[in-house]
Amino acid sequence: MSQLIERYLEYVRVERRLAARTVELYSIHLKALAEKADAAGVALDKVQTVHVRRWMAQLHSAGRESRGIALVLSCWRSFYRWLGHEGLVGSNPVQDVHAPKADRPLPKALAVDDAVQLAELHDAEADPWAEARDRAIVELLYGCGLRVSELTGLDVRPSPAARGWVDLESAEANVFGKGSKRRLVPVGSKAAEALRAWLAVRDDCPANEAARLCNPESAAALFIGRNGLRFSAQSVWKQLRQRSLKAGLAVPVHPHMLRHSFASHVLQSSSDLRAVQELLGHANISTTQVYTRLDFQHLARAYDAAHPRARARDERKPSADERKIKNGKP
Repeated sequence: MSQLIERYLEYVRVERRLAARTVELYSIHLKALAEKADAAGVALDKVQTVHVRRWMAQLHSAGRESRGIALVLSCWRSFYRWLGHEGLVGSNPVQDVHAPKADRPLPKALAVDDAVQLAELHDAEADPWAEARDRAIVELLYGCGLRVSELTGLDVRPSPAARGWVDLESAEANVFGKGSKRRLVPVGSKAAEALRAWLAVRDDCPANEAARLCNPESAAALFIGRNGLRFSAQSVWKQLRQRSLKAGLAVPVHPHMLRHSFASHVLQSSSDLRAVQELLGHANISTTQVYTRLDFQHLARAYDAAHPRARARDERKPSADERKIKNGKP
C-alpha cells in the first residue's frame, strides 16, 4: 500500500504537474488515510464509504474546519479515482462523501486609505537596498493582485526557464499562476516606478556574484535577499507584516490581504466582475463573486454616509414616550 501511495504521488507530480506544496499536502493526507485504515484493520483497497464517513466525522469532532476536511476528502477521492484507473479498486469509496457545509468567510481587505498608506510608506531608518525591494513588493502585490507564489516566481528578464517576469516597456507582468496557467496583468505607474528604483540597486549586493556561480536559478530572481538567493514566500510574509506595523495600520497585513484589497477596490470602481476574474486568474467566476459581498458592504457604508434619510434614521433616536409605546407600556 505504501508503494501505491508513492506511485500516486509520482503521478500527480510528473503527469498532473501539481505544485510541490500540493504534493506535500497530498503525502500528509494519504499517510493519515493509511494510518486510519491500519487502525481499523482494513486494507486501503478494501476501504468502504462507511469507513470514510466515520473518519470524516472524527476529523469534524476533533475541530477540523469544513474547508480543511474538504481538502482531505478531495485528496482521498483523487487517490481512489487513480486506483480505479489502475484497475485496483472497483468503486471510489469517497465519491459521495462531502464535507460539512460552512459559511464562506469574507476575505479580509484593507480600506483604500490604508492600502495607499502602506504603499506610500518611506522608512528612512531602513536599509535603502531592502527598502527599495520591499516597496516594489508592496506595489506589485497591491497594484497587480498577484499571489505571493507568483511574485516570488518572477525573474528579472524573460527566458525559457522563467516562471514569470515584468515587461516595463509594455507595463505588463507575465505570471505563472495556479494550474500552471499563464496570464498577463497590467502594471500601474506607481508599481513600475518602484520596480525601476529596485532594479537600479538590486545588484548592489556582494552575495549576488557568489549566488550567480552556485545557484543560477536564484541569481535570475527579480526579488532576492541579502544572501543573493530568491526571496521566499515566508520572507515576503515577514517583511510585509513588519512594514504594515511601521505604517501604523491596525492589523498586520499579509500578501493575500493585498490581493483581496486589489480585487475589492477594482470592483468598487469598475463593477466589472469578469475583468476582476481575468486579472486574478480565477478559473471559475464563482470564486470571484465573493468580492461582490465586499462591494455591497462598501455600498452600504456609502449609503449610510450620504443619503439624507439614512442620516435621519441614525441621528433621530426615539423619545422616552415613544419607547414606552413601542414596548406596550402606557
